[in-house]
Amino acid sequence: MKKISLVVSLPTLENDYQQQQAKEAELVGAQLGVEVRVIDAHNDSITQSLDLLKIILAKLDSRPDAIVVEPAGGTAFPQAAGAAVRSGLGWVVLNRNADYIHDLRAIAKSPVFCLGPDHAEIGRLQGKQLAALLPNGGSVLYIEGPVTSSSAKKRSTGTTETKPANLQLFRMSGHWTEQSACSVVARWLKLPTSHQARIQAIAAQDDSMAMGARRAFEENLTGEDRDRWLKLPFLGCDGVAETGQAWVRKGLLRATVVSPANTGPALEMLVRWLRTGTVQPPYSLTKPTSFPPLEMLVNKASAKA
Repeated sequence: MKKISLVVSLPTLENDYQQQQAKEAELVGAQLGVEVRVIDAHNDSITQSLDLLKIILAKLDSRPDAIVVEPAGGTAFPQAAGAAVRSGLGWVVLNRNADYIHDLRAIAKSPVFCLGPDHAEIGRLQGKQLAALLPNGGSVLYIEGPVTSSSAKKRSTGTTETKPANLQLFRMSGHWTEQSACSVVARWLKLPTSHQARIQAIAAQDDSMAMGARRAFEENLTGEDRDRWLKLPFLGCDGVAETGQAWVRKGLLRATVVSPANTGPALEMLVRWLRTGTVQPPYSLTKPTSFPPLEMLVNKASAKA
């Protein structure tokens, strides 16, 4: 019997969450006895699209049985998805509610579905964390993901829903990497308005960008000014155990939102469908949690007050 072969295409391997996604894909693939090849799009949707089309149009004996893709840009690659399904490949989208899924499932002979975190709920949890830490309101330096990212937009919407009305967000965009956030915050610090803003916290839509913001203050400020910024609460998202959660324990971050890696569950669902014919739901969401729990943040803030 031919061994199942899968390709997992991730937007980048430069942040901790996507590194965890890659590790989990390889680990779960080995546990399931399937071949898994992880490819890195280097945060370039055009590169990712071309890589996917090359895989789909390859000779029959070198094609995988299915492709698992987390898009690097704002599109979920509908043309590539259609080409994959017409070629008999399975197609799984991570981190997107691709609106073409139902149409493709109607004609597909292989698995087609979406799986991802509830990004709006991730944002809501971060908004609640900010409410716990800043009960009297204030201003937050808020580092979002790329402007074209639907994940970033949903996290922003969720945060806006639950943050206090007296809490203002000063928004800027990074690219899900530490360096991108470090650069954008460093540029902001050169503006006269940055010194006039009374910032009480720094919140980023992933942990690596929160750490990038910390590095910007460390590298671009000195003395009391530097110390004041670094004493503010920094918040992130994704909460990988070895990084985000560890940074909270070390005091580098005040809180994070844990979003479980979804490559593992996606591969399990995909392989179950391929081996047993058990059809999976068109859309599934993983559940985020606050780290530390919101109650602990509220109690700490009350004690400090």
